[in-house]
Amino acid sequence: MNSRTPPLITVSGSHREMGRQIGEAARSQVAHSIENAHQLLHDAYDTLQLDWEGALIQARKYLPFAEERYIQYVDEMRGMAEGANVSFDDITVINAMEAVTSDALHLVKCTSMAVNQDRTSDGTVLVAHNEDWVPEDESDVYIIKARPDHEPPFIAMTYGGLLPNIGFNAHGIAQCCDSVYPTDSRIGVPRVIVSRAVLAAETPGEAIRRTLISQRAAGYNHLLAHESGEIYSVEVSARQFAILYACDGAMVHTNHYVDGQMRKIESEPDELIATRVRYFRADRLLSQTREHSLKTLQAIQKDHINYPDSICNHATDGNPLDREKTVTALTMDLTNRKMCVTWGNPCENVFTTFQLE
Repeated sequence: MNSRTPPLITVSGSHREMGRQIGEAARSQVAHSIENAHQLLHDAYDTLQLDWEGALIQARKYLPFAEERYIQYVDEMRGMAEGANVSFDDITVINAMEAVTSDALHLVKCTSMAVNQDRTSDGTVLVAHNEDWVPEDESDVYIIKARPDHEPPFIAMTYGGLLPNIGFNAHGIAQCCDSVYPTDSRIGVPRVIVSRAVLAAETPGEAIRRTLISQRAAGYNHLLAHESGEIYSVEVSARQFAILYACDGAMVHTNHYVDGQMRKIESEPDELIATRVRYFRADRLLSQTREHSLKTLQAIQKDHINYPDSICNHATDGNPLDREKTVTALTMDLTNRKMCVTWGNPCENVFTTFQLE
């Protein structure tokens, strides 16, 4: 097992200031992620018919909607560009990549899980997430511990020039994001910016409302957990949504819609077989243990059934539109405000613990 630890960047102040601090501290990661995005579009050109200039033109169409609804997070992006000494246009493309490619990449194969105090051995509320993305961006992973001027402190994972959105805040709200593929996508607020806003929520209801803002471009599944033990999956598209509740104290979600009405607007479900295999596998493993711990969730995160498209994903060869791996795994203890993180596949790397004081 490798003992490497993802970098921790601690920031505070206004959103522009926090973005600038992130950009300065992660300058090489931001620049590298932009290079990787250039290469990804180049490799996928025959399928997408989209080059970088075209991506810039498309991304600019989404910016006015983001500025109108969440100017503070656009300010974070501007600060990041300033701190990293890169183009703001490039940062905009990174944060709108799913939208500008019309979800044709189908690259994310994430797995999210949560259990409340009825299903843990010590009464804690636990959340787990495997983040899958292109292998080249694994070196760009880092952890942000933030103290915004007018929002709750949070700790979250991100990589390169992407806004943070997977983590938890001081009010005990945790979020994991799983890409889903609706047919009703439109120009609007990019889903990364929508999910960034969830980290500022103070209650479960507010977190749900933030996923459902008007004029959103599309949507993720947002697996949301609260320190009280409330657990939801909010399946979102541009115009529709479904709220699923963890009735038995446990929940799993991957990269397809579970709700019956949402399945009616799923794009090309026959391409989403691996996500269904991961969903049922994780659900079975979660149900086999009545009293979970960080260790039992981490064991599920290392599972290799359906390898290489497994929960611990190693699909690094082949088509550039279907080539990715688990770049980091996170296990969060909301009760004790701890996040345990691997840098790379959890089967090969140790979990490092970060604390939100």
